[in-house]
Parts: sequence; structure tokens; C-alpha cells
Amino acid sequence: MSEKTAIYPGSFDPVTYGHLDIIRRGLSVFDHIIVAVLNNSRKDPLFSVDERVSLLKSATKDLGAVSVDSFDGLLMDYVHKRNVKVVLRGLRAISDFEYELQIASINKSLNPEIETCFMMTSNRFSFLSSSMVKEVARYGGSVQGLVPEAVERSIREKYSEGFSDS
Repeated sequence: MSEKTAIYPGSFDPVTYGHLDIIRRGLSVFDHIIVAVLNNSRKDPLFSVDERVSLLKSATKDLGAVSVDSFDGLLMDYVHKRNVKVVLRGLRAISDFEYELQIASINKSLNPEIETCFMMTSNRFSFLSSSMVKEVARYGGSVQGLVPEAVERSIREKYSEGFSDS
């Protein structure tokens, strides 16, 4: 029996407990998960790709079957390069599904051999998004309980440096 590996792609700007929920629960289905940070040139991220990779490595250090990587370009090219056949995606609401279905359909047309596995986030994280975390932090609100401690500290440092993602 071969190892079942999935790639969990995203911007993870920043990683939240919702992302970690999908990773942990994904490990009950897959033997190994590659968390792949997308370098999306269309977005103006709070954290650099290297910072996001570092924060994800810190947040997943106790999960032995998780590795963290980054990529540019098309996900299907990265999946092919890593020789993986499954993409793991988290869903919070119906609106997520509509968007993710479009992406999965395009990816399937680019590479019919790749499957997309959708996993619903736990109810307690269904409201949580990286954008919401940044919005709360930007206006001085607490993000405790939404992101790991190291991420919370890094967000506070970014905003105390006068960083603005607007």
C-alpha cells in the first residue's frame, strides 16, 4: 500500500486555527500533507512567503506528517512536480464551495488525473478567515484564539511597525 499524500495550497496570510483544523483532520485521511504557500503576485500580503512558511512550520512542528513548501504559478504544475494526485481544500460556507468548485473544475481540465478533496472546517472556525484576522488586528482588536501565539505576536509586530495592507 502506497503513502497517500495531499497538497493543501493557500496563501496562509496568516495561518489561522481554521487552517490548522483542516491540516489536523486531513491527517486522519492522508498519510502526509504538504502545505503549499502560494506566492500570489496579485495580492499585497501582510507576510512575505518566507515568513508564512516559517509561521506554518512553527504551527505544525508537532505534526510529523506535515511538510511546508512554497510555489509560484499554477497549482497543477506544482502538483505534477511533487508527483501528488490529491489537492486538499477547506470549506467554510456555500460561498466557498462555489468558488472552490470553479477552481477544482479548471484544475481538472488542466490535469484530469488530479482529484480535489473538500473538507468542511469545524463549526467553531466556520467564520474565520485570514482577511478577518488582519482586519481585526489592524484596528487593534485581539486575535487571541484565532491564530497560534507565534502568529499573533508576528501580526502585532507588523502593525506596530506601521505596516498597512490597504
